[in-house]
Amino acid sequence: MIKNYIFYTIVISVIVAACQGNSRENGGHGNKEYPILTVHPRDTLLAIPYVANIQAGRNIEIHPRVDGLLNKIYIKEGQYVRKGQLLFKINDSELQIALNKAMAAYKSAMADAKVAQLEVDRVQTLVNKNVITKPELDLVTAKYKALLAKADVALADKNAVQQQISYTKVTAPFDGVVDRIPFKEGSLITTSSLLTTISDISTVFAYFNISENEYFQTQHKGSHALPAASVSLILPDGTHYPYKGSLEAAESEIDENTGNIAYKARFSNPEKMLRHGASGKLLITRPLQNVILLPQKTVFEIQDKNYVFIVDKNNIARMKSIQVNQRLASYYVVTGGLHENDRIVYEGIQTIREGEKIIPKAG
Repeated sequence: MIKNYIFYTIVISVIVAACQGNSRENGGHGNKEYPILTVHPRDTLLAIPYVANIQAGRNIEIHPRVDGLLNKIYIKEGQYVRKGQLLFKINDSELQIALNKAMAAYKSAMADAKVAQLEVDRVQTLVNKNVITKPELDLVTAKYKALLAKADVALADKNAVQQQISYTKVTAPFDGVVDRIPFKEGSLITTSSLLTTISDISTVFAYFNISENEYFQTQHKGSHALPAASVSLILPDGTHYPYKGSLEAAESEIDENTGNIAYKARFSNPEKMLRHGASGKLLITRPLQNVILLPQKTVFEIQDKNYVFIVDKNNIARMKSIQVNQRLASYYVVTGGLHENDRIVYEGIQTIREGEKIIPKAG
């Protein structure tokens, strides 16, 4: 019995040792299958999303230039108006009285100047006949010029009142859409009152920010505009705006707080669908030439450095440091550390250990 027990113990020990040896040969684990991605640099187009704020091509506040009672409102909120169209009429009765007074003062001054001119003509005749001396002529001539100057002042006063009266008619400075009208007819308004706002939305701009890093990449390529194959706009309801946009620079300074610089995309808006103050998402399709793109899930970070697992010809997984240029959508643009035909572990990198032998399968 004792001999049999010793025999079974030896057999079991040999089996355990063999299993342990096989385990060590496989890196401490049984070989597992992992999806593999083969690196191939290529040209591609990437659609990069940016949050955008939409603003009208022109958007101005309409303020009166004279104080008075708001007599008439000729428009409605949300109405589309044309340049020069009458929007508001302010009561001008007091200005009409002031105009009548100014016109009377002007006529009186002109009459006085006419009398002085006749006096100059009379004295000039007497001087020519040597009846009176020339200093008498100089005196009446100076009086005539003073009365002409007084008439000029009266004329300027009259014109100023007429100008004020013209301000009682508030017209549209350009074609656009009327915003809210806070005042009603009969309201007393001043030059600080906001009558409404008009937006010219025939063309709109979608403002967005890019990072300082993207900006300098653009400059290295020798262009002040972002390289883009197309610019499209996605509306808040998820639909695509039917017209393509064009990119333009918007600001000359980088915000020191955010490290961003503003750009804008110009969009035609013939159906007046887009309104000032709306929001949306820009998709800028940028061409990338001969680049290596890796899905983000293939990359992991250790102490601010990026790594992937490369599988060698013996199917051993090795950590490899890579240089990443930027993150675009769900991909990294790799600028260093990889070569064409390198095999990268596509999924399951959290469970792999350095030097582990794996079974590769197509990713």
